[in-house]
Amino acid sequence: MRLTKHHGLGNDFVIALEEVNGPLHGDATLARALCDRRRGIGADGLIIGSRPAADATGPNGKPIDVVMHLWNADGSRAEMSGNGIRCLGQALAMARDDHEATYAVLTDGGFRELVVHDDAAHRLATVSVTMGLVGAGPAIPSAVSERLNGDRHATANLGNPHIVVLVADLSSVDLVGTGSWIESQFDAGINVEFIAVGSEADSLDLLVWERGAGVTEACGTGATAAATLAHQWGLVGREVRVVMPGGAAEVIVASGPEEEPVLIGPSQHIATIEIPDA
Repeated sequence: MRLTKHHGLGNDFVIALEEVNGPLHGDATLARALCDRRRGIGADGLIIGSRPAADATGPNGKPIDVVMHLWNADGSRAEMSGNGIRCLGQALAMARDDHEATYAVLTDGGFRELVVHDDAAHRLATVSVTMGLVGAGPAIPSAVSERLNGDRHATANLGNPHIVVLVADLSSVDLVGTGSWIESQFDAGINVEFIAVGSEADSLDLLVWERGAGVTEACGTGATAAATLAHQWGLVGREVRVVMPGGAAEVIVASGPEEEPVLIGPSQHIATIEIPDA
């Protein structure tokens, strides 16, 4: 099996494409084995890019290029990842030797469209992603609101669930302790983003505890959820720079409830790996 490894702002993924390998079967056991940082390749998640049905099309009528299946490092399934889908876009561009391309991707969280600009050596790509409609997130348990002790917070859904918490000082956040506890209070788990208003206009600083992965250096869907809610709270405009430990992404907040936000950020190819058949 041929795999490629990529990262989007330090959020790293191992990717296998059916159009390179033929039929593939991904599962929790394979994800845990490949994502193990001591005994495997090491990653925050595994993505299998499956061939779509011959007549599969998106809402815009364009044929689907690839179907995205995502597992977290702990083997749990995830509906969508903004960083992961950018990495998938670069992997597809490498497989097809595309340098400027638009791809239609079907995820468990719905249809997404990617515009990929990859360099000549397929080392560093800039990818923009339509992120789907931002919906209401799950109800917040009273215990969570009580623990947050007045910090403004809300949930959102981008095909996967998020809770965004506004704090005055990110350095005071117990990311592991509070993030893991908040995740445990939601029946289906949740991604937890702590944000503070950035030093520049229309910017946010963000730390994330990801469902199924723990602390990661960046979260694309989380950046989109944070920018959307911060815009609704009157903290930023529509074009938002979200700064995370792994780097910055740009979010263009939707102009209305029937419009989709757009996430723009990098994907870097790290390695191509051949795993012998068992």
